[in-house]
Amino acid sequence: MTGSDAAPTRIDTSRPHPARVYDWWLGGKDNYPVDEELARKIAAADEAAVRSARSNRRFMHRATRVVAQAGIHQFLDIGTGIPTEPNLHQVAQEIVPAAKVVYADNDPIVLRHAEALLRGTAEGATDYVHADFRDPDTILRLAAEHLDFDRPVALSLVALTHYLDDAPDGDDVYGLLEGYVTALAPGSFVILSQVTPDLSPETIAKVTGLFRASGTPFHPRTRAEFTRFLDGLELLAPGVVPAVDWRPGPGDVAAKAEGIVPLYAAVARKP
Repeated sequence: MTGSDAAPTRIDTSRPHPARVYDWWLGGKDNYPVDEELARKIAAADEAAVRSARSNRRFMHRATRVVAQAGIHQFLDIGTGIPTEPNLHQVAQEIVPAAKVVYADNDPIVLRHAEALLRGTAEGATDYVHADFRDPDTILRLAAEHLDFDRPVALSLVALTHYLDDAPDGDDVYGLLEGYVTALAPGSFVILSQVTPDLSPETIAKVTGLFRASGTPFHPRTRAEFTRFLDGLELLAPGVVPAVDWRPGPGDVAAKAEGIVPLYAAVARKP
């Protein structure tokens, strides 16, 4: 297992963490009362919260299968979150048993679960980097110990970017993503999903207020703002669509029948 040069291991239970809130929505047990409290408040304000979390997870599975079937053997998943089976490496290695997967996250709980997270096929390889998306130098340097960046890589950023602002003197999420994409070889893919206000503006405004009141930054984005992440890349069909409409399976058809999922998703290829 790999770690950053000064990987923090202390778990802060005084304030919610997005990964743990997400874990509660998915029915997980790796969360604390502060996470459950926020998760319940958001679910009360937004009846689509749990549906969106589960739809997002299914999108990740479908997108991973698509790029693995396209011949991608290397995956870098940033903002991994708390392990929920099947994990990305299990999906990828089912199709490409020799696939190499590097996970990266800044949550100490994910670090605690890293050993379980790394169990994959005998032919493949999985590893974990304890670092923040805002520290691309560390993530790319440590990931390069296991991935060959001269060959195509699938970069997975699933339900991550809405926790980052786009201010040049702040997180500069567009600049960060551009830096990661620049490090990828031609033929690489970007897998992306993000909360949007487009489909339910009043509800998402309430959700944004709840996240920010808890001390958690939250930045829903319009379709145009989301699409900007993919500038210069070739979108795979069906393009930028709600997560339940990206090559949907039976579970997505059922979720769509229940109501909206205010989450855009897309997969794009670096030409």
